[in-house]
Amino acid sequence: MAAKDYYAILGVSRGVAQEDIKKAFRKLARKYHPDVNPGDKAAEAKFKEINEANEVLSDKEKRAKYDKYGDNWQHAEAFEKAGGGQYQQQPSGNPFGGGFEYQQAGGGFGSEDLGGIFDQILRGGGRRRPHRGQDVDYETDISLEEAWHGTSRTLAMQGIKPEKLEVKIPPGVTTGSRVRLAGKGGEGSGGGPKGDLYLVVKVLPHARYERKSDDLYITIDVPLTAAVLGGEVAVPTIKGTKLALKIPPETQNGRTFKLTGQGMPHLGKTGYGDLIARVNVLLPKNLTEKEKALFTDLAALRPEA
Repeated sequence: MAAKDYYAILGVSRGVAQEDIKKAFRKLARKYHPDVNPGDKAAEAKFKEINEANEVLSDKEKRAKYDKYGDNWQHAEAFEKAGGGQYQQQPSGNPFGGGFEYQQAGGGFGSEDLGGIFDQILRGGGRRRPHRGQDVDYETDISLEEAWHGTSRTLAMQGIKPEKLEVKIPPGVTTGSRVRLAGKGGEGSGGGPKGDLYLVVKVLPHARYERKSDDLYITIDVPLTAAVLGGEVAVPTIKGTKLALKIPPETQNGRTFKLTGQGMPHLGKTGYGDLIARVNVLLPKNLTEKEKALFTDLAALRPEA
């Protein structure tokens, strides 16, 4: 089987930066994606080849080993561990390495041991231990209303087998909440299992409410007359309803009222936080002459101390 040049597959030079590898992969993945080329077996094979190349070159550790050992870097690493020697990629090959030449690195095996070591590798005894794939974080923004009701997001997963995943986001999540999808992360190596995918939530700021834990805070405007004499105002809730709040006489600016159970759901539990309404007393504008006269009379009745 001909050796694969992952750099050539992605159309980049050997010393290219990691960011350029990402750009090249994305460009080619879009071009050869099965959804763009339905029924095209050649495009499907090319897409798999691109993914394989990206999986190695986008990982700094794997890329370094590939640069050192070449196409058979996994077997070469196992051979080095087994005998203390090193593989070096050479233009001329030998009967064992398919283009690789073994060089002794002190304290390793002699030439008489080569056949046995390679037999072990070919039988699988020299393979790397199975390693679990990396966990992957995927960030998503949601509104405060979505955090109250619960919502979902559909993720388009790229890879050898592209798929779409619908992720349920439960009510009550906060910024930093993580929703786990087991086995949907990075590919494992050496037969190891895939990692997990985590949907990391960011709850966007709201124009009306401020959130503290599971409590919500809102500022409500109260006319001066209602603050002085008492009255009633409507308080909007995150659910979209309105609640009547009685304002007692002589309510001061900045006073707060608690509406129990009108806040955010407790994540994974029953019950809700509270809605805290803070009073903002509105002073009248554009007073008529009669109104000014009344305030003048009031000022005379209540002179400042």
